[in-house]
Amino acid sequence: MRGVWIMALLAWCTAAQAHKPSDSYVRVALQGSEVTGRWDVPLRDLDYVLGLDADGDGRLQWRELRQRENEIQAFMLSHLAIEADGRHCGVVSAPLKIADLADGPAASVGFAGQCATAPQRLTVRYGLFFEVDPQHRGLLQLRFEDTAYTGVFSPQRRALDFDRGVGGAWAAFVQYFRVGMFHIAIGLDHLLFLAGLLLPAVVWRQGGRWQAAPSARAALVEVVKVVSAFTVAHAATLSLASLDLLRLPTRLTESLVAATIVFAAVNNLVPMVRRRLWAVAFAFGLIHGAGYASVLGDLGLDAWTLVVALLGFNLGVEGMQLAVVALWVPLAYRLRHQAGYQWGVVGGGSLLVAALGTLWWVERTFNLRFAW
Repeated sequence: MRGVWIMALLAWCTAAQAHKPSDSYVRVALQGSEVTGRWDVPLRDLDYVLGLDADGDGRLQWRELRQRENEIQAFMLSHLAIEADGRHCGVVSAPLKIADLADGPAASVGFAGQCATAPQRLTVRYGLFFEVDPQHRGLLQLRFEDTAYTGVFSPQRRALDFDRGVGGAWAAFVQYFRVGMFHIAIGLDHLLFLAGLLLPAVVWRQGGRWQAAPSARAALVEVVKVVSAFTVAHAATLSLASLDLLRLPTRLTESLVAATIVFAAVNNLVPMVRRRLWAVAFAFGLIHGAGYASVLGDLGLDAWTLVVALLGFNLGVEGMQLAVVALWVPLAYRLRHQAGYQWGVVGGGSLLVAALGTLWWVERTFNLRFAW
């Protein structure tokens, strides 16, 4: 029974986190003492905070945004500051535009200004949405004279410092390795799907009864095949999407991700595919990889920085997945003969995950939001 309660608690805690984590995209360029930039913030996030949908019809119209243009610009720029050698750089915003990002439309605000001097150190401060959404991240692309930099803002890291000519590719790799780990750590629908595929590696249904894996070798071989197939497929579509060679509508991708969760959970209870789970993992991994398209694709990095950041992000994602597998599988293998594990964790847990995946599918497909 303890396993059932653990799965129930996990399901309840993840329900409110079913959608893609919130990101915004900041581009800053400094040439001499002149600073220019552009900031794209998803409209759904601004609407949540500012209540932009005046008529309450669930759709944001251009007229609704134009009526609140000054407020939107002021709100955004009040949460962004640029400093040259510790001195504030004043900026003025350009007219509001709409940008088409991979995860939906965004308010796009351009800005330009003058710093007091051509600095040796540039500091960018960011504080958007952290009070209402601790999972929000600001993704920064900076062109400091002739050097490209990237950075990630978080509640724990609201200011980023850049020294002229110092940093570059290695810094981008480290930054996006962390981003990859973070996106898996909070992407609990992703982890639940992976767990759903791994459960049958140690316990499965056969002839109406639970069967335990006969040996550690048999379980390990199945896990390696499933995880390897999922990892390769996930990395492939993530890379294609980040390079803008593949782009799917966000709602479609998120709905398909939810559907994969339902299938994986139901397959544990009523086996439809058992001998070639690696093929299912590969096919569904293609869908899950596309779900992270906007993390890098919408930032507009130059080719070399994008390749380095993509490598770091992929390794961060896969590293976190492997860490979860390394923690989960040995414990599951030890408990595989216990009825509480078979019926509680595998059986009851699969029912909960299937129900949760169904609710997510309804939310994402019909653009609804249930009160959790």
